[in-house]
Amino acid sequence: MRVKFWGVRGSIATPSADHMKYGGNTSCVEVNVNDRIIILDAGTGVRLLGNCLLQRNLKDYLFLQSHTHWDHINGFPFFGPVYQDNVNIKIMAGHLSECGGIEKVLSSQMCQPTFPVPFSELAANLSFTDFKSGDSFSLGDGIEVRTAPLKHPDGGTGYRIDFEGSSLCYVTDTEHVIGKPDEDILELIEGADLVIYDSTYTDEEYPQFAGWGHSTWQEGVRLCKAANVGQLAIFHHDPSHDDAFMDTVAREAFKAWPNAFVAREGMTVEVAKANVQEKISVAF
Repeated sequence: MRVKFWGVRGSIATPSADHMKYGGNTSCVEVNVNDRIIILDAGTGVRLLGNCLLQRNLKDYLFLQSHTHWDHINGFPFFGPVYQDNVNIKIMAGHLSECGGIEKVLSSQMCQPTFPVPFSELAANLSFTDFKSGDSFSLGDGIEVRTAPLKHPDGGTGYRIDFEGSSLCYVTDTEHVIGKPDEDILELIEGADLVIYDSTYTDEEYPQFAGWGHSTWQEGVRLCKAANVGQLAIFHHDPSHDDAFMDTVAREAFKAWPNAFVAREGMTVEVAKANVQEKISVAF
């Protein structure tokens, strides 16, 4: 199982010079599992991923959406494979069953006058599945998925992907309660090799943003230690956190727990304890 970060920023893309080291594109993570492509969220980073996938001439993709706030879906209309009629794309979400489903949300963001190309013009063979956060399901080929509800405005879903003894968890966007670990998350991430966690704020910043639906890298460390996790990827960086700020986070996180590293756009990680460690040194 191999992971590549195509977008690590939260809330809004930050295409400025002082955000280039860690990256300015919003949430998008590619997971390659036994040559199957799973895409976690469709933020602005999915445009570059789509260009890469077209060059690789792959025909089948699966999106697992954590939720559908703009920063996690507004790259979808720019995902090149959706305009190819020989491509199959399945999109799944766990928080929309009672409000119209994932297809309705993705199509609505392409309605005029906010987008020039209507959803009906997409040429790919698209299919949509809505489930309930907390469900588990199999993707075939030995790939198993577990999910958990996240504490975020309008709802959200955390994912765990297991394959041949390796395990990856994607837990963004979610808010914690100070001093009270989220039991749903602890159960989901228990013993995982790699956890990608919503680290929008620091513990010092968090009180002024309480209720906004995000967590801190320190809470990520606490959860991962409690759940015997192998490695933590600090993810969903606040747009105000420039490269200098993230350098400081990387140093402090490494001191707090050497198994924590800051995710950077373009970083590739093999999901195995021996390999993730090798990537930490490039984060700062």
